[in-house]
Amino acid sequence: MRISKSLSGGKRVLAMAALAVSFSAAFAADYPTRPVELVVAASAGGGTDVMTRAFADAARKHFSQPFIVINKPGAASAVGFGDVANSKPDGYKLSVVTVNLVILPALNLMKWTSDDFIPIARLNYDPAAITVRADAPWKTIEEFLADAKKRPGAIQLGNGGVGDIWHVASAALEDKTSTQFNHVPFQGAAPAILNLLGGHVDAVSVSPGEVMMHVQSGKLRTLAVMSNQRLGGVFANTPTLKERKIDLAIGVWRGLAVPKGTPADVVEVLKVAAQKAAAEASFKDTLAKANLGEAYLDATAFKASIESDRESFKMVLSKLVIEK
Repeated sequence: MRISKSLSGGKRVLAMAALAVSFSAAFAADYPTRPVELVVAASAGGGTDVMTRAFADAARKHFSQPFIVINKPGAASAVGFGDVANSKPDGYKLSVVTVNLVILPALNLMKWTSDDFIPIARLNYDPAAITVRADAPWKTIEEFLADAKKRPGAIQLGNGGVGDIWHVASAALEDKTSTQFNHVPFQGAAPAILNLLGGHVDAVSVSPGEVMMHVQSGKLRTLAVMSNQRLGGVFANTPTLKERKIDLAIGVWRGLAVPKGTPADVVEVLKVAAQKAAAEASFKDTLAKANLGEAYLDATAFKASIESDRESFKMVLSKLVIEK
């Protein structure tokens, strides 16, 4: 009798499991039935926002529902990341993740980590750059750094928030050049640039793409980029730090991720849509015009890249002092 009851219970468990799988498959087959939110953990107008809106537009051909871009800046991306990490894992809220996802936890500035997300695709990579107003007294990166050495802490250098990649890039530059800046955090690159234009800070550490429009108009001047080789277009004549004998290359990657626990079939639908949208000419053209680096990686490669960065940034950040 006991054996029979046990078997009966086992059958019930199997039946319930089969029903759950069937329900999940049915849910995925219907996905998506309503618009999907793309949460940008930065202000409107910055590089992450521009890339996301271009992706949402390109994805219309390959996704049956629209992607709705939602900006949730704050705490160097922690607000937006947390919003998605805490959401229902049903595929209706995606995070536009950036390299801050590996930086903030390492600095104990955020409790969520890359383990709380499932990567979908990487879409972009940009180096950091030092940019000043066109009327600034520094014409070269050497002049800028020489002044910083003469006046420790006097130059106000804007960034995208405490612990943000652009803040880390500034701190890394200090470490490499024995300088000291007055770091001024903002809620994203866009407000940092506006404050530079308004004369409220002396320089900014953001990506070239985020200042390109103002460099083209003659209002700003980029002194150097933190990449392994020079960029093209507007920045063709802008030197890299490595050309100036400063061994520093650092930047931001941007991609898509969903909360841990999202059904595998839903994840697969999003992977396919992301790959097709990233290949669209309109998406590539927008990135090129905005000087945002095209850098697609599929989910597997993106996950491996994130894991690699988690370890490498631990070593970088261990040498930096970032005031919280």
